[in-house]
Amino acid sequence: MNPTHRERPALRRALFLLLCLVVALPLAALLWRVLLPGGWTGWEAAIAALYLGTLPWTAICVANAAIGLFLLLREPDAPAFLVPQVAAPRIGPPLRTAIAVCIRNEAMEGVLPPLGRLLDGLAAAGQGGRFTLWFLSDTADAAHAAAEAAAVAAFAAASPISVRYRRRAGNTGFKAGNVMEFLDHHAGDHDLALMLDADSEMSAAAVLRLVRGMEADPGLALIQQLIAGRPAARAFPRLFQFGMRAGMRAWATGQGWWQLDDGPYWGHNAVLRIAPFRAHARLAPLPDGSSILSHDQVEAVRLHAAGWRVRCLPSEDGSLEGNPPALPEFLARDVRWGAGNMQYRHLILRPGLTLMGRWQLAQAMLLFLCAPLWLGMLLAAAANAATGGGAGTPMGALAALLALTWAANAAPKLMGYAELLMRRERAALYGGRRAVLRGAGAEILFSLLVEPVSLLNKSLALGRLALGGRGGWAPQNRADRGVAWRDAARLLWPHTLIGLGCTAALASASGTALLLGLPFLAGPVLAVPLCVLTASPGLSALLVRHRIAATPEELAALASGPARAKDGAQGDHRA
Repeated sequence: MNPTHRERPALRRALFLLLCLVVALPLAALLWRVLLPGGWTGWEAAIAALYLGTLPWTAICVANAAIGLFLLLREPDAPAFLVPQVAAPRIGPPLRTAIAVCIRNEAMEGVLPPLGRLLDGLAAAGQGGRFTLWFLSDTADAAHAAAEAAAVAAFAAASPISVRYRRRAGNTGFKAGNVMEFLDHHAGDHDLALMLDADSEMSAAAVLRLVRGMEADPGLALIQQLIAGRPAARAFPRLFQFGMRAGMRAWATGQGWWQLDDGPYWGHNAVLRIAPFRAHARLAPLPDGSSILSHDQVEAVRLHAAGWRVRCLPSEDGSLEGNPPALPEFLARDVRWGAGNMQYRHLILRPGLTLMGRWQLAQAMLLFLCAPLWLGMLLAAAANAATGGGAGTPMGALAALLALTWAANAAPKLMGYAELLMRRERAALYGGRRAVLRGAGAEILFSLLVEPVSLLNKSLALGRLALGGRGGWAPQNRADRGVAWRDAARLLWPHTLIGLGCTAALASASGTALLLGLPFLAGPVLAVPLCVLTASPGLSALLVRHRIAATPEELAALASGPARAKDGAQGDHRA
């Protein structure tokens, strides 16, 4: 099955580029109108250059979101429209699938329960004999590894499906090395591999849908499913993933329309075909001898280059993951991802890649490179205001530029919220339209405060990398926790000082300048209390009690009774 010839990828990509220009050019013209009166200062020239550097990402956000919303409203099943293989008949005999779970120093009482539910579901569907669960351990500590192996053994004894455990002595190549070693030496009797992280959770129906898509198209190397956040009680992940879920649905639907067979891979909650992955996605070290950290997108690009299809199924149904429990873990994850994505500069010009592959590597870098551009713009605007350079600026046009720029960058989640509000049956899963509006309002306020802190943190991290700092993949904290004031201050004092300095500079210019800058400066100025509050039990309990930013999975568990709701948020203790 090869649907690509009917989908006209060149035309779709040309239309996408045109839509990006339609977004970017009016914003550039509005910027010119804001900066032109009174002549140009050096600071204003810097602001213009930096803003233009961010425009590609801004335009991509709007274009993907607009296409995504159109398809979500037009198509009865937009994911199947974009990945028709999942609704097509199987070609050839059924394929055997290894469920590969990568673990390293994990608390197994959190890892095992979702897997138990998946295996029970596969067995109940009569498909258990086609699957084998593999734990791929990179745990180094012997005591921790012994406890890990014992937990897996107890789990396997009660499992309706075969369970196996493999532990490497070293962490060579990080996760990519772990996976490839498994494919080379342990996956010989399997055709497909379902890749899961330690915090992944998938339903049997979602897994079988992905497998069916692979069975329908022998030229398809990988299907990546959309990933939503697992039900969370703590305020930070609860609010973060509510917006991320809405945004990713619209973004991935729009992006899938024009990327087609050149889709992304995010490393988990995806099914891959073992033979082509083993043949083409093997990663050599970088020129300095270091391993590629953000390996997943490179693996997808290598598959594209070898002529294999990679598609993204933009459906979050039955596909979940855990999100960072508090702001410190969220910022640390961004630093890891930034270090990995910046390695793509060594790969983007290598021979043999497709044009789309190079674009995807560039887009991954752009996500992080925009952060220092925004910081530079903020500092230049503060310096311009403090030195009197903003005289004559049309404040109405400036306010419009700031508001439109924010809305454009937030377009994916705004379009995602719009879809829920326009489709009553979709909103019902979240508790109705009023519940969607309450959750969206709380999340937008949350993101207005958190996103500037995140941008500052990305900028500082990229600065450290430019000065010779090195990144790596450390074990992650996944447990809910509070954050002490002292710990928050130790982490966020640079962000707070930058926020206070820029606030003082704008205040010295005029009250209007300060007012326009507050939406971008409130987060850094309040970074320390924001970090403490969003990890606090009190705010978390308030959100849960009033079901603010509740997900469909949380509400479904509540409807099934308190015991199941507790299991849905914390995991049961099978094994």
